[in-house]
Amino acid sequence: MAALLHIASITQPVVDFATNVIGDLGLAGIFILMLLDSACIPTSSEAIMLFAGFEVSDGRFSMLEIVLAGVLGNLVGSWIAWGIGWYGRVELLEKHGKWLHITPKHIAWADRWFERYGAPTVFFSRMLPVIRTFISLPAGVARMPFWKFTLLSVAGIIPWVLGFGLVGNAVGDRWDEWQKNLHYVDYAIVAAIGAGIVYLLLRRRRARRRPADPVADTTN
Repeated sequence: MAALLHIASITQPVVDFATNVIGDLGLAGIFILMLLDSACIPTSSEAIMLFAGFEVSDGRFSMLEIVLAGVLGNLVGSWIAWGIGWYGRVELLEKHGKWLHITPKHIAWADRWFERYGAPTVFFSRMLPVIRTFISLPAGVARMPFWKFTLLSVAGIIPWVLGFGLVGNAVGDRWDEWQKNLHYVDYAIVAAIGAGIVYLLLRRRRARRRPADPVADTTN
């Protein structure tokens, strides 16, 4: 939980960096940042797409352009992380990931999440902050077929990217205010996930401790 909350709390410097990248590189910047976000390098996809939506309202881009850039970036980044998991290079992230705010705890947490819920996790986790950044790794480790992984990823990426792009377009220059308020949503989601995991662990522990039903005495 502490590791996930740390990731959810480092967004402001990342947001400042992201807006500069998009300002300088345009659609290519959106693509690169969203690629990094799905390749286990947290870049706050919420803020990226909110700012991209603002740029739509400002007339710099069209909605179709930012959605394509965001979806393709996320997909390519997911392929990279999936490939790392598939070909067994997770140890590189475990060893050097600290420079990117990645710790073995983040990877292990995503592994447990995938083991518990299986393939549908790839779809649903694309719409969950923090988890979406790391979930492709365990999918690769589990040898999920490439095209199945791709289809589930795209199905989850599109509503996330489009949703934040539309919000950014609607709120215009107030996008930064919305981005800051989303921190609380991130914390709430992480806390809810943590509470759910604790509940499941306690429930399993109680089930293990529950004594077996006594065998009825059938002797006369």
